[in-house]
Amino acid sequence: MMNKRALGRQGLQAAPLGLGCMGMSEFYGAADEATSIRVIHRALELGIDLLDTSDAYGPHANEVLVGKAVKGKRDAFVIATKFGIVRDPNDPTKRGFCGRPDYVRSSCEGSLKRLDVEVIDLYYLHRLDPQVPIEDTIGEMSRLVQEGKIRAIGVSELKEETLRRAHAVHPLAALQTEYSLWSRDPENGLLEACAGLGIAFVAYSPLGRGFLTGSIRSMDDLAVDDWRRNSPRFQGANFARNLELADQVRAIATEKGCSPAQLALAWVMAQGDHIFPIPGTKRVATLEDNAGSMSIKLSDEEVKKIGSLFPPGTAAGDRYNEAGMTFVNR
Repeated sequence: MMNKRALGRQGLQAAPLGLGCMGMSEFYGAADEATSIRVIHRALELGIDLLDTSDAYGPHANEVLVGKAVKGKRDAFVIATKFGIVRDPNDPTKRGFCGRPDYVRSSCEGSLKRLDVEVIDLYYLHRLDPQVPIEDTIGEMSRLVQEGKIRAIGVSELKEETLRRAHAVHPLAALQTEYSLWSRDPENGLLEACAGLGIAFVAYSPLGRGFLTGSIRSMDDLAVDDWRRNSPRFQGANFARNLELADQVRAIATEKGCSPAQLALAWVMAQGDHIFPIPGTKRVATLEDNAGSMSIKLSDEEVKKIGSLFPPGTAAGDRYNEAGMTFVNR
């Protein structure tokens, strides 16, 4: 039986490695529902029980997919979904943000129906609405906890000050933010704050959006509609520089006798018992490789050595384009 970690202090527990489901519905090439459902079922067989989705993925389609996959297995999974990113139905590339109490409630009701569940284990504010005080948004989420519609509250991409304000309204179970060997900003106080407050840190894109696996050698390895083609870290001179980092991960992994993905994920998990990386995939073979990271043991010396090769700021380029960067760490 896989050793589980406390996901906050509200009673949730999950394996240290979760599964990001976003790419099963869009952003990373063509979707294949049947294969994605097999991936989710295989994840459970491997001891991976935390599933991460959002009403923004698809939009809506990813929640429906997850709902189909957990049918008959609901109690075996910890289901996390999100609200707060509003996509234009006429142009899904456009984004808005909403944290109004009435929107919180209507979004939750929508997610419950699409997931076809009676309660959401972990419900996140996906992005902060700059027009609505965080206290108002979390206050309504707290009422959803009291009503039994959600078990625990999460937030995403908040800076420490905002995190503490949110936590003061209702104890948070999780903060989700990008974190990996090439995105180490959370080490500037955020990881420590979460540990002190009893908040789990859920690390999305822990493999650098696939770059750290060593499988992406050129832009030709990405589908024509893969959104990473527009990511600063995947473009021009940044791509070449970051490829050097990926090659270093591969070299260390070879020495360790594991895959680059396993090494990168094991390093993230070694940063604290409150940290849950959630790499995404829509392939069974990739899932199985990622799952192997839970068996990789890194010594303190190895953790320091790996970290020293990728000090904060090493990756070339921002993690989002200029517009996207204005909506993170808020």
